[in-house]
Amino acid sequence: MATGNKMFANNYRFRIVICALACALFAAAPAQAKDVIQAAPAQSPAVRNVGAVKSINGNTLVLKTDAGPEITVSVPDGARLLRLAPGQTDLKNATPITLPELQVGDRMLVRGQPGDGGSIAAATIVVMKQADVAQKQQHDREDWQKRGTGGIVNAIDPAAGTIKVAVTPTVSVLVKTSKDTGYLRYASNSVKFSDAQKGTMDQIKVGDQLRARGTRSADGSKLAAEEVISGTFRNIAGTITSIDAANNAITVKDLLAKKSVVIKFNSDSQLRKLAPAMAQRLAFFLKNSTLAANGGAPAAGQTAASGSAPATGNSGAAPGPRAGGADFQQILSRIPSSTLADLQKDDAVMVVASLGNGSGEVTAITLLGGVEPILTASPNGSSAAALFSGWNMGAPGGDAGPQ
Repeated sequence: MATGNKMFANNYRFRIVICALACALFAAAPAQAKDVIQAAPAQSPAVRNVGAVKSINGNTLVLKTDAGPEITVSVPDGARLLRLAPGQTDLKNATPITLPELQVGDRMLVRGQPGDGGSIAAATIVVMKQADVAQKQQHDREDWQKRGTGGIVNAIDPAAGTIKVAVTPTVSVLVKTSKDTGYLRYASNSVKFSDAQKGTMDQIKVGDQLRARGTRSADGSKLAAEEVISGTFRNIAGTITSIDAANNAITVKDLLAKKSVVIKFNSDSQLRKLAPAMAQRLAFFLKNSTLAANGGAPAAGQTAASGSAPATGNSGAAPGPRAGGADFQQILSRIPSSTLADLQKDDAVMVVASLGNGSGEVTAITLLGGVEPILTASPNGSSAAALFSGWNMGAPGGDAGPQ
């Protein structure tokens, strides 16, 4: 990368850019059934398991549990089967359902007596239909896009219950929490909502990546939070110095930390690479916005938020910020997944990774390649942060959107 460390003079600001990348790639299948189904009371000495239906054969089904193992469930005559809508927590709101209505993929809690080999003879089954879950996920993704905000935590006031979040280097939102605010905490090695656990405000730290949704103030500077999810991750930006395909790893000269780091990839790591045309297009808007911020003028006949050509569907050209109602979440969702084989030495990459164990090796959660023109166009990261803030927790290509 020709511009080297100069592009990252303002490390804090650039962390916001990478945070936005994380938000864009956050895979987010909500834990809707996990929390709601577990609201069902346990009856000792009965056992219970939560998971998804893998197969059904008559009155016997196989449940792939959230804990990992598969268990066989027999449904005798007289077993109680209830259908509960996603988001409901009270079984008083459940309605009866019959065994023939169950389908592969449905979420359920099974409670009953243990049998041989870890099987269960069901006494009660609480079901969330797969179609109901999908419908709620879509609604929630749209709601997070509409009423959500996110960025890097730069101040916390526990006494006042407020968290200041830097959405861009020049724009912050004050997130106001209450006793009714729900908290989730990302797992240390995942940005999937399905892997998040219940959390508390005490776990949130300055520098964390945070998303919140709720009611905005009229000027948009404050948000009364209904839900908050946060996590601590490592942000890496730099150039690839070597690729170890045999071990699914790359070494990157991290220009933020000013040292090399080994980044490993696993089956959950997400890799995407911008096409040159898209990267150049994004860089064009970054240069314009940088000029505008510094009192300069964009190219003739253009503004910092519009370009010389309209956005096109899947052509590889990216629209300007919010051009034609589009946002960069939608753009990113159209970028095909990439592989390690698509990366080359000296490529510029932005990575969100696990914190690692101090050995200099981390596991990639998300990686975006082909970003050199974008980083070059934003020497201090400020205009890039403003541009990428549109990549919010919508529905990227994975399992998508918070609940």
